[in-house]
Amino acid sequence: MLILSCSSKLQLLENVLRKGLPETVLVCGAVMHINRGNPAQHEVVVDSWPDFKAVLTRPRKEVVKDNGDYYANLHAAFYREEDACRTLLENKDAVDWDTAFQLQGLQDGLYQAVKVMAEVRRVHMEPHFYQAVLHPDAATLCENQLISESLHLGTLHPSDASLVNDTWAFASNDRSLRYLRSLIEDFPNVCILDEKSQPVAWCLSDAIGCMTHAYVLPEYRGKGHMKTVCQALARKLHTKGFVSYGGVLPENQNSKKFLISQGFRLLPLIKYVLLFTPNHLK
Repeated sequence: MLILSCSSKLQLLENVLRKGLPETVLVCGAVMHINRGNPAQHEVVVDSWPDFKAVLTRPRKEVVKDNGDYYANLHAAFYREEDACRTLLENKDAVDWDTAFQLQGLQDGLYQAVKVMAEVRRVHMEPHFYQAVLHPDAATLCENQLISESLHLGTLHPSDASLVNDTWAFASNDRSLRYLRSLIEDFPNVCILDEKSQPVAWCLSDAIGCMTHAYVLPEYRGKGHMKTVCQALARKLHTKGFVSYGGVLPENQNSKKFLISQGFRLLPLIKYVLLFTPNHLK
């Protein structure tokens, strides 16, 4: 395995991954952030170079200070050859199976491979499955006008992380709070603010360039605010060169209809979000 640290090699990798979209979109988003200041302090591991067969993005080892924090310890993987990916994930220098981490990918073979690895190591795996969605050209999205003069578009402040954490069904604990605060500090987001500059709707993005954590407070629903924040964030990401993509629960027909109405395409790909926690950390 090799850790790519040369800027010219990382730029070349980004160009290659762009040509492989949408299957490469997760690792492409991570590499793009690395090439644009690397706010999350991630790095890229490949099985070989330049003819790589597997790519893994992950935080630098010094970044994750809590061995039980799978929120911060985000890995993303893509492979051309499944055996190469298996070998890379088995390498203790590539993945530390003694710490909690999450792995995201779009390939069925990846899910099956790490499921077996976790079982052999007696590491608890919590899988989550989303249908991948992608907007083919966010530049075509028009700016949605807010219907109330008391509301205006803005961005979240790190102090808003508690509100986002409290309304996130995925988890609400100190680790998720710390994770969400880091997303707000480091990556593009959009929110709608009321007359007191308090957020009433928002959409975040993360270290792999994924649109996520979209939410509207109950008393503000039914007024098009989700459309406003999603379109605004998609446009913001587009201006930075990122592809606008995300994931939706397969059974959530209302969200699917909404995304389709905004020009997003439902991809025939499952976005795997796999959380691993060693038994000694449970």
